[in-house]
Order: sequence, then structure tokens, then C-alpha cells
Amino acid sequence: MRVSPRHALSVWKRNFALYRRTWKMNLLPNFFEPILYLVSMGIGVGAYIQEMGGTSYIAFLAPGLVAVAAMNGASFEVTYNAYVRMNFEKTYESMLTTPIQPEDVLAGEILWAMTRSTIYGGCFLLVVAAMGLVPPLRALVAFPIVPLTGLLFAAIGIAFSLRIPSIDLFSFYFTLFLMPLFLFSDVFFPLQERLTGVWLQVAELLPLLHPVRLMRTAFAGELGPMVAWDLAYVALLSMLLLWAAARVTRRRLTQ
Repeated sequence: MRVSPRHALSVWKRNFALYRRTWKMNLLPNFFEPILYLVSMGIGVGAYIQEMGGTSYIAFLAPGLVAVAAMNGASFEVTYNAYVRMNFEKTYESMLTTPIQPEDVLAGEILWAMTRSTIYGGCFLLVVAAMGLVPPLRALVAFPIVPLTGLLFAAIGIAFSLRIPSIDLFSFYFTLFLMPLFLFSDVFFPLQERLTGVWLQVAELLPLLHPVRLMRTAFAGELGPMVAWDLAYVALLSMLLLWAAARVTRRRLTQ
């Protein structure tokens, strides 16, 4: 995949310019959703749970919800927003009348999705640090995991968006894919304490599990035994999906 950094950045700048006009309306819903989960589950359910994973329940929830915030930030951008730009507004067709190539469009969209992911996940990480749920230095170590999570879910989301024939299918993506990931990726309970055997192996296939585990490792300040595997999973799956997406992008935008 040949990408011009200058042209990809132009696509990013176009999206950023539009986002500046509506950032308050876009930021608040996605920003407050994980905070509401943290407060309601951590304080509410946490009152009935002495500890989870060797810590208080609200402290257990925090790293997983940071990863969820990053996932949501990227996912909304490369699903509904990208689909509308491609199929209804014909924004990408207009871009291709300039020297910008299909691969540049894809790279710019992925970069913008990672930016949105960093905004949501990073802001939530600041809130978590302000609540004393993670020391500042460990929060700094955890921060790079936020855009890494954005890269993974930007790749997954754009690969899905490029192949669906109708915008209505996004309801299946969010309800039957992202929601199960949210519920069964070590966010609300330790999988190793509740799952055994083949189910633990199945859980290793879940994309959200790996950013959550990396984030939990960073919060703990300890190098976990699965860090190398989690990083490899995120990198390899992201690159594979982006390679496939690049082929589809060129075909869709040049036919």
C-alpha cells in the first residue's frame, strides 16, 4: 500500500476542520458513557463486592473502561461517518479529483479515527487519574495503548464499512459485535476466574480483550506475561485488515 503522508494528512485536516464545528455535541455523549458506567457499576455494584482481581471493584473497572472509550471513539468514526462520506455525500469521489489516491483517503480516515479514539480515551484516562484510580506515572505508561486501541478498531470498523451494502447493517455491528466484546472482554469480571478450557481460548480471539489486558497491566505497573502476545495480536490483526481494506478501497473508489 503506497501512501502519501502529505495527502493522508490533508484528509485528516478536512475531518478535523469539520469536527471543530461540532466537537461539543460529539464529545459529550461518548465521553460521559464510560464515566456513567464507572460511577454506577463501581460505586453501586462495588458496594456489594469487597474486591475484584485483588483490588476494589471501581479500580478494577477503570482500565477496561478506558479501552472501551478508545474503542467507541474509533468505531463511530469509521462506521456511520465514513459510510456517509463514501456513499451519500460522495466526499471521497471529490477528493480523488485532486492528486489524492484511494490509499491516502484510507490512511487519512484511519489517522482521524485514531485521533478521535485518543481524544475520548485520553480524556477518560485523565478523569480516572484525577479520581486516584491510577498513579500519574502509570497513566502516562497507559496512554500509548489508547491510540493503539483506536488503530485496531479503526481497522476492524473500516473493513466492515467497506463491504456492507446498507447503512442499516451497522445496527448488527454495534449490537452483535461491539456489545458482546464490551460484556465479555475482561472489563467487568476476570475471565480467568469464570472461564476455563476451550472458552478461555475462544476469549483470546476477542479483539477488545487485548487492549483491556494491556491497559490493566499498565495500571498495575507490572510487566504481565501476555504483553508480547497482546501487542502482536493488535499489530497483526490491524495490519491484515488495513491491507484488505486498501484493496477494497481502491476498487470501490475507482470503479
